Amino acid sequence: MGSAWSGLVPEARAAPSAAYNWRNVVTGGGGGFIPGIIFNKKQKDLIYARTDIGGAYRWNAATSSWIPLSDTTGWVDWNKNGVDALATDPVEPNRVYMATGTYTNDWDTNGQIMRSTDKGDTWQVTPLPFKVGGNMPGRSMGERLVIDPNKNNILFFGARSGNGLWKSTDYGATWTKVTQFPNPGTYVQDPTNSYGSDIVGLAWITFDPSTGTAGGATQTVYVGVADKENNIFRSTDGGATWEAIPGQPVGYLPHHGELASNGNLYISYSDGVGPYDGTKGDVWKFNTQTGLWTNISPVPSSSTDNYYGYGGLAVDAQHPDTLVVATLNSWWPDANLFRSTNGGATWTAIWDWDGYPSRKLRYTQDISGAPWLSLGIEPIPPTPSPKLGWMIGDLEIDPFNSNRMMYATGATLYGTNNLTDWDSGGKVNISVMARGIEETAIMELISPPAGAPLLSAMGDISGFRHDDLTAPPAKTMSVPAWSTTYGIDYAELNPGFMVRVGMADYSADANARSVGLSHDGGANWYKASSEPAGTKGGGTVSVSADGNAIVWSTSDVGVYYSKSGGNSWTASSGIPAGAKIAADRVNPNKFYAYSAGKLYLSTNGGATFTQTAAAGLPSSGAASLKAVPGREGDVWFAGGNESPGPYGLWHSTDSGASFTKLANVQEADGVGFGKAAPGQSYMALYVIARIEGVRGFFRSDDAGASWVRVNDAQHQYARVTTITGDPRVYGRVYVGTNGRGIVYGDPVGGTPDPDPVKQSTISPTSSSFDKKTGNQADITVTMTLNGNTFGGIKNGSATLVSGTDYTVSGSIVTLSKGYLASQPVGTTNLTFQFSAGTSPVLAITVIDTTSAGSGNIKVQMYNGSTAATVNGISPRFKLINTGTSAVVLSTVKLRYYYTIDGEKAQSFFCDWSHVGGANVTGSFVKMATPTTGADHYLEVGFTSGAGSLAAGQSIEVQIRFSKSDWSNYTQSGDYSFASTGATYADWSKTTGYISGGLQWGLEP
Repeated sequence: MGSAWSGLVPEARAAPSAAYNWRNVVTGGGGGFIPGIIFNKKQKDLIYARTDIGGAYRWNAATSSWIPLSDTTGWVDWNKNGVDALATDPVEPNRVYMATGTYTNDWDTNGQIMRSTDKGDTWQVTPLPFKVGGNMPGRSMGERLVIDPNKNNILFFGARSGNGLWKSTDYGATWTKVTQFPNPGTYVQDPTNSYGSDIVGLAWITFDPSTGTAGGATQTVYVGVADKENNIFRSTDGGATWEAIPGQPVGYLPHHGELASNGNLYISYSDGVGPYDGTKGDVWKFNTQTGLWTNISPVPSSSTDNYYGYGGLAVDAQHPDTLVVATLNSWWPDANLFRSTNGGATWTAIWDWDGYPSRKLRYTQDISGAPWLSLGIEPIPPTPSPKLGWMIGDLEIDPFNSNRMMYATGATLYGTNNLTDWDSGGKVNISVMARGIEETAIMELISPPAGAPLLSAMGDISGFRHDDLTAPPAKTMSVPAWSTTYGIDYAELNPGFMVRVGMADYSADANARSVGLSHDGGANWYKASSEPAGTKGGGTVSVSADGNAIVWSTSDVGVYYSKSGGNSWTASSGIPAGAKIAADRVNPNKFYAYSAGKLYLSTNGGATFTQTAAAGLPSSGAASLKAVPGREGDVWFAGGNESPGPYGLWHSTDSGASFTKLANVQEADGVGFGKAAPGQSYMALYVIARIEGVRGFFRSDDAGASWVRVNDAQHQYARVTTITGDPRVYGRVYVGTNGRGIVYGDPVGGTPDPDPVKQSTISPTSSSFDKKTGNQADITVTMTLNGNTFGGIKNGSATLVSGTDYTVSGSIVTLSKGYLASQPVGTTNLTFQFSAGTSPVLAITVIDTTSAGSGNIKVQMYNGSTAATVNGISPRFKLINTGTSAVVLSTVKLRYYYTIDGEKAQSFFCDWSHVGGANVTGSFVKMATPTTGADHYLEVGFTSGAGSLAAGQSIEVQIRFSKSDWSNYTQSGDYSFASTGATYADWSKTTGYISGGLQWGLEP
């Protein structure tokens, strides 16, 4: 099999293009820091948002969503996605400008001024002779780039790094330094840190439009500088000369300077430049007519209640004495907003203390647009979940609508359309206004062969299981909790089993874990029982094909493996620390590893690795190592760098013993696999690469012999991080970006993305039926047709008879209990057919409790792993009180029957329960008389600490058990084993007892 593909190394030839539709996988909430929101002052609803690493967006009023403007940014000019300032023209609204460049450190190149005459649809670029810092400290100060409101060919830009003030008089095409400007800034956030050791520079520029006339240059200009002693400057001659304004405050840094139409200049100050720092600050008003400075802080810096400083500041253009200011970083218990309608003489907070820990709220908060914004955190007064925000460095009031306000946070963009209700004692309705903004940084993507189409490992917000690519996920992967998930993998032959790794906060929880496991395809996670000693987590992780082995290349203590479901870890031998790892997708004993140009192979589940004879791989640079599903020993490597090289794509068909470099790929940084093309047996390949001098995303349907480019100049997304195909949809490719979220492409005219409005659905999708005569009942199903027509129901190849097996009334289908009683015990899958779209399935668990106990409890169950052979059995129980009075849990026992398949000592683990894992017990009993499918049973009980289960209530218990030597069970024939289903369903083969009396189920 190997040699059949090793010869496919073609001569270089140009790669054609394939037409693709590109869109974002929807999170709905942005997901990253938005440093600036900019309203145009002439055209209503013309609004821009700038991000620190994900480009800029323009508001689409028709859809209340945002349009990305930076997707043409390519691999080489990636720093254009860092937007340090944005200006929208108040004279000619079609004009818009951006100062772009991501870092001022040595790892980035110089920045540029980008200018557009079509509201950002297309751009022209003027290179700058210095760097711009869209992702540097102080990025939510602003705006640093401004347009003269009277003579719009004039622009000013305030630079970083000591480069001072710059001016253009030709609509941003050319720039000259304003040499007369006296202070380029002195403040450095952290001189001991290479990232934070640069001068922050100029913070904001504000024109006084009253000092000019249309077509004549504005004369008075104010500039705020990141300097704690000398920071507010003014020119009264159009920028020719400058002076520090007398009497100005000292000791703090000016974040925003907003000039009201009545001549008052409002300035928010903090002792840090943000976005993460800032513990003290004030708000000042400068009367430009009289020269009087007034401290108008809602909570002055002299107060112990001020521990946050001030960031976002907005003045109502229609009411110049009305303003709102935000705390820059009030991490506990929440951010706060303050509003004044009398020029700062008095303020009202959007929340106040109301007898600790209670708070009086003057707002409501709606996160239905991105329900995951709760971040999996339960509110514990006084700390709410979700929060109003954090890092609120910018806040704006619509100049055309006093009721609309938007503000930016570290995770999303919030807004309101009833701001003025605040003034009359009403509540401000705050909701997510970030639809269309996708600003996440993607660490890894997986598209398993079953379950959700996609799961993501993300920076800052952990990641998601994406059940619907077009709808926001309901929750982040927050149990176990950490901010960034660095690696994620699944078992190819048991794809419901998944592992992910992050960096837990051990200072907050000494028992935290940096590794999480899931047995239901990422729907629910639990922390592993242990982890390698001394690790802080991070790194990458890989799972054997059958899920029985996990190999974790940690960020700090080397490579470890576990064959106990994370209950114990042992250092792998023969492999360098920090190695990239990948599991063979067929042979569960094989793992591959790459480090510094060398390839390593393990044939014993990651316990030991041996260097192979493979030569010619790059010694440094990018490294993407993946094995092909369905083909043992078939491995691809993408990586390297330009210097020292080599750089490209390599293929092995002999388990890494040798690699062949593809001559037709000049550079490659990522590789992935998707469903094979029609008529092909080899999976489609996808690469992030340079082929024939063109950078992009490419697909090969013939194992790399030829390539087509699947993106275009309009869809480049800067430096992308990871790529994978979809094993179930030919042509679909998922691409992870560094700041533009996840994008996915489908061939034009190929397999279409399922259209939500064309899909018919049914509810429920699972149910249960008891054949016991007294318990039999019809099952009703509600159909949502979405424009389709109902065509009938099938059970396998058999068609149910309408009017006999089921009846239809409007959108309600009633399945006859007579038909259901004729089905065998087990799972009956009924397929509902419609005129268009997919055919949803109703899974009915058929049981027969004729001989079962008829007590006051019911047991539902499914198996976390349904593989035939496992080294740990993982039942998931739901115990329901069906009686009319509470049940004391310490009197309850549950039994799971199985064959031990080689008698050994066994261990019991409770991964999670509503009543606490420590309150769940497990004991193993060898049956005196074995029966078919059972020679042992596990008896699960509860301590007194579990308390009582109220009538009608339920609890879940997720447990595992294994042999002391981790040898395998063959569970496929076990009495209590449920071979199908990933949700709770009545299960009579698990028995339940109260005080020793059978209450539920059938004993074997």
